[in-house]
Amino acid sequence: MRNNTIAVATIAFLALSGAAVAQGAIGGAAEGSREGDRAAGPVGAVVGGAAGAVVGGINGLLGDNQRPRFRDYATHRNHKSYAYDRQVDVGAVLPDDGVTYYEVPPEYEVPVYKYAIVNDRTVLVDPHSHRIVQIID
Repeated sequence: MRNNTIAVATIAFLALSGAAVAQGAIGGAAEGSREGDRAAGPVGAVVGGAAGAVVGGINGLLGDNQRPRFRDYATHRNHKSYAYDRQVDVGAVLPDDGVTYYEVPPEYEVPVYKYAIVNDRTVLVDPHSHRIVQIID
């Protein structure tokens, strides 16, 4: 019985990791719990919920289903774009001065990051290091 529980937990964790990454910790926990319950009952719900929260929280970026909606949100704010003299890539560090960083609304579940408009592109940025963590295309 114990081996079956461990096997189900492992399968639930692996199957739900992709969904959790796309949704953040809160969405990942909810989705993991639902899918785990469907796959293995109450034990699967507990394991799936915990796995979804961990995987979603580690990644913490906007998922594929969130990016278009967030891009529309940011575009409709008509923020002025910062002219960056380098390539806009994930990992690039933006300068301390001149870039304006904006709060990401709570419904996108990325509370650790802010966003900026750089070379007419919306980017998620770590506010402490000013490092670009995601480009929202």
